[in-house]
Amino acid sequence: MSRGETPEDAAFRTEAKEFLAAFAPARKPGDDVDTTMFVVDPGAERDMVARGREWQRVKFDHGWAGIQWPEAYGGRGGTVGQDLIFRAEEQRFVSVWLTHNLGHAIAGPPILQHGTEDQKRRFIPPMLRGDTVWCQLFSEPAAGSDLGAVRTAAVRDGEEWVVNGQKVWSSKAHFSDWGLLVTRTDFDADKYRGITCFVLDMRTPGVEVRPIRQINGACHFNEVFLTDVRVPNDNVVGAPDRGWGVALSTLQGERTAIGGVGGGPAIDELMALSRAGGAGSDRVLRERVAAVYSRARVFFFLREWARNGHGGYLKPGLEGSVLKLFLSQHVAGASELAVDLLGAAGMLAGDDAPERGRWATELAGHFSYRIGGGTDEIQRNLIGERVLGLPPDQRVDKGVPFRRIPS
Repeated sequence: MSRGETPEDAAFRTEAKEFLAAFAPARKPGDDVDTTMFVVDPGAERDMVARGREWQRVKFDHGWAGIQWPEAYGGRGGTVGQDLIFRAEEQRFVSVWLTHNLGHAIAGPPILQHGTEDQKRRFIPPMLRGDTVWCQLFSEPAAGSDLGAVRTAAVRDGEEWVVNGQKVWSSKAHFSDWGLLVTRTDFDADKYRGITCFVLDMRTPGVEVRPIRQINGACHFNEVFLTDVRVPNDNVVGAPDRGWGVALSTLQGERTAIGGVGGGPAIDELMALSRAGGAGSDRVLRERVAAVYSRARVFFFLREWARNGHGGYLKPGLEGSVLKLFLSQHVAGASELAVDLLGAAGMLAGDDAPERGRWATELAGHFSYRIGGGTDEIQRNLIGERVLGLPPDQRVDKGVPFRRIPS
């Protein structure tokens, strides 16, 4: 029994360990570093997604999928504490990336909070079984950090909506079955009104996904073009023109999930790299190693605090912004240190590089943590205004009909 754990929690932990020992899939080489953000080989990426679906189905069939999700929709109906226990034990057996790539944190919470009963029963069980993979269709070329500036238009046509526009930086869209889509449905309303959210079948005619090749060669992000895409009215999440609240709850869940699936480069491996690189004989490097190690430990406790706030992952709050901002700073410092410890070898890639260039890939990919789910600057604004109570920025477009705002 861990410190502060109740007998009931201890029994739950034992049960979880027994299930994982009996059914968890064997780790493959690279599982803990090869996320779809870094995988260059399309075949390896498809394999990772397939294994994630398979593991999710095993958990669902044995009653371990969605620990704190309602039983009515296929979850276990457990507590936040039990969810934390299972996630911690699962990470001892299974790479967190196998489950992270299914998109549960992006789509599940907003549907549970804002969706109709029919939507919950249609979409949540397949999501928990691993039958469907989800993506987020939010950012646009002119609406990234300022999500309220979305211009993808949805026009009502009887019992359907016709959608035209473009999305960008959509993670996992190239292998997703469904997407959570944010559109503009009233151009005469305030920029944060007149927004409507939909669940979109990614196989609908008119949806075109174009992967974006990153600096490390991977295609984690995508452009998505929507041309006369017809979406049933039954797929509106929340009320028409009132989708801003749905979008905010999605972003809060995304930020908590980004910080919750990992802590950047594995600190044990980084410590081994520092010892092999002779950091102990260099005072400046020793100080940098100590700083990275300290941040890793602080992040561990910060993550547990954030997961416990406002009902865990299903009802995340602004603690997700704190967690994500800390994580992005930690990943930047850790990956920069790792490459510096390698010296000239840190510039190599492929088979010639130490660990096939794993640390250089971490450094090249760390910017995604500082941008995805809201930039560092956006998180600082949210923390400053809504946590610390600092005066908000002056917004000259507030209260102005969206049609009159220059683009």
